[in-house]
Amino acid sequence: MRQFRKLFCLALSLTMTIVVFTAGVGAASSHGKDVSAHKSCRYCGMDREKFAHSRMLIEFEDGTTVATCSLHCVAVDLANNIDKAPKSIMVADYSTRQLIDAEKAYWVIGGSKQGVMTRNAKWAFAAKDAAEAFIKENGGRQASFDEAIKSAYEDMYSDTKMIRDKRKQMKMKRDGHAKGSDMK
Repeated sequence: MRQFRKLFCLALSLTMTIVVFTAGVGAASSHGKDVSAHKSCRYCGMDREKFAHSRMLIEFEDGTTVATCSLHCVAVDLANNIDKAPKSIMVADYSTRQLIDAEKAYWVIGGSKQGVMTRNAKWAFAAKDAAEAFIKENGGRQASFDEAIKSAYEDMYSDTKMIRDKRKQMKMKRDGHAKGSDMK
């Protein structure tokens, strides 16, 4: 009887491991399709896999798509393509990294987590309770998609300035290291 219990527990553990692994592979592959088709952000070049928690995908009525790393870069695209009508705007759920309808998402603006391409973070969640839990842990406020995109436009100048300053510092640091190695 003891031997049977050990075998049963082992079989149950193995089954649970397979189920968990299979679920993980399914989740990874379902968000990997848009990432493998669009590896980097069209506007800033950031790695969309690395920023899978904030990435977005716009499908326009003419069938074209634009993949970005963040709401900031979506705002840039929508402003640049004012005559193209979006058919759908998808955003990654912060927790699961699954693409969801941006207009139906529960958005959180602000908080202590560093945003992507912005000082004023904007995160999307599929479930209201997940957004509330995030706010409880990190601060911020709940918002609709319209409020989040409006905030992205309002933050555009300061965010663009911040990005330029960071890139300038990175270039200076990179050039400084290169010059130092030339002197050796």
